[in-house]
Order: sequence, then C-alpha cells, then structure tokens
Amino acid sequence: MQKAHEIQVSDLQELIFVLTQDEWQPTEAKYRINVAYRGLSRDVHTLETGLARLAGESAKDLEQHLLRNFKKYAHRDATPGDSVWNWLSVAQHHGLPTRLLDWTFSPYVALHFATSDTSSYSRPGVVWCVDYVAAHKLLPKGLQDHVEPLGHGLFTTEILKSAADSLELFDEFNPPDGTGTPLFFEPPSLDDRIINQSAVFSIMTSPDASLGEWFGEHPELCRKVVIPAELKWSIRNHLDQANVTERVLFPGLDGLCRWLARYYGDRPEKAYPASGTLSGDSSPGEPSPGEPSPGESTKLESE
Repeated sequence: MQKAHEIQVSDLQELIFVLTQDEWQPTEAKYRINVAYRGLSRDVHTLETGLARLAGESAKDLEQHLLRNFKKYAHRDATPGDSVWNWLSVAQHHGLPTRLLDWTFSPYVALHFATSDTSSYSRPGVVWCVDYVAAHKLLPKGLQDHVEPLGHGLFTTEILKSAADSLELFDEFNPPDGTGTPLFFEPPSLDDRIINQSAVFSIMTSPDASLGEWFGEHPELCRKVVIPAELKWSIRNHLDQANVTERVLFPGLDGLCRWLARYYGDRPEKAYPASGTLSGDSSPGEPSPGEPSPGESTKLESE
C-alpha cells in the first residue's frame, strides 16, 4: 500500500494555490475542479468515521440501532422525509456517529476545521483533497450506471435512493474482498449548516471499510496538504477576516457561542512577539465580525 501524496506548504499564498489549482487531477473539470476537501486539526488524525471510532468491528451491528433511535427521537425537529440518505445527512451534521465523513466544496471551510482548535496549534494540520469524479469511475457497475449520465459527478440523495433505498441494499455493492468503495454525494439543503458549509459526504460500501486504506491503494486520486503549526494562526486570522467563522458555518446560538468563546479565548503562545501586543491592538469590546482584533484566538472542535 502506498501513501497519499503529501504536500508541505510554507506560507498562506502557497497554501491557497495548492488547494485551488487542478493540474494534479486525473479528470478534467468542465465547470469547476472536481475536488472535495476535508480539514483536520492534527496531522495524526485519520480518515476514520465516527461509527468506526465508536464501535470498531461492531459497526455494522450498531449502525441500524443508532439510526433507528435517531429517527425516533429527532422526528419533531427534523424533516428529512422517508429517505435513509436524508436521515443520515441530518444525523451526521448534528454529531451522530455514522459511516459518513464530512467534506466540503470549499477549501476555506476545510481550512476552518483545520485551524479551529487552538489546543492543536502545536501540531501541523491537514487538508485532504480528493478527485471524486475519478473515484466514481472505480465504483461497481450498479452504482456507476446511476452516476455516469452525470459525468461521474456527485450523487444526490434521490439518485442514491434509486440505486439503493436502504443501507442493506447499498452494502450489496461491496466488493467480494470487503475492502469497500467510496461514494461521494451532495446532501439536500435540509438545514443552514449544510448550505453554509458547502457540504459533501463520503460513504463506503461497508461500515467496516476504511477510506484511508482505500486512498492508500489509489494515491493518485487524492492529496494530503500539510499545514505547518506555525502557519495556523495567520490562516485563522485570514479566515476570520473573510467571515469564515463558527457563527456562519454553525448558524444559531450554538455557533454564536462557539465563535465568541474562541474569539475571546487565549491566543497561541508563539503567535506574536514576546511583548504580547501589536501596534493598533485595542482593549476588549464588542467583536467586529468582519475584522477581529489581532490578539484573539480560536477554539472549536473540528470533528
């Protein structure tokens, strides 16, 4: 098994270029690059799903129990209809351990999650990039038949339902060796989080399968962009100035509180000179959404 191609960057300008250029892609984009992004706050984090972390080898047995009880207790607050794919999308976005992994069309959203946890500022972060069109060309024929008319682009939940209207039927597409195959789909606009985060999900054709291991078998389809620890703070300031914050990505009071807690939290030790202030620093006051004061920091879970 090979390792995914790793790219080290040295400054913000190089990072943005690496994330947005498409020369590495196996497929040619018609309208925009065929890339989904996933940001992680530490380079040691793997592409393991919440379900795998929770249940390990018992993931398949636990999956149905989790989803059934989520549907039972969440029905008053969620309106995803009858589609299991809509229910999975809502559940994943609200923190239920599922076999889905969160991705995004936006490299800036991915960078938010790579830099949102200030307790990880001593460690490099990572942004994974994957050519989902190239990945879909390796799907089993029964799934390819549904996405080929779309140019092997992203599935929707409606197309997924027409291919398999239950997880049990979806698992029948799993290869005989049990290694699984990834599929990428765009959820419907069921809530503001999904919209504002430009959400994309990946799912393997087995709850036990590992996307990281699959990438190891197909390293040409992905890239792992490593963000040096010393670069995180300048990226975070850049994102705050661009209004890529918890308040926007997690609309509602929860996101607002997470943003404020990060905004007024302790800044990283080495973010600024030992004197502790920069010219122009002002005393604490109400935060300006578009222009955060230089001395404030970030604190948000990236998973």
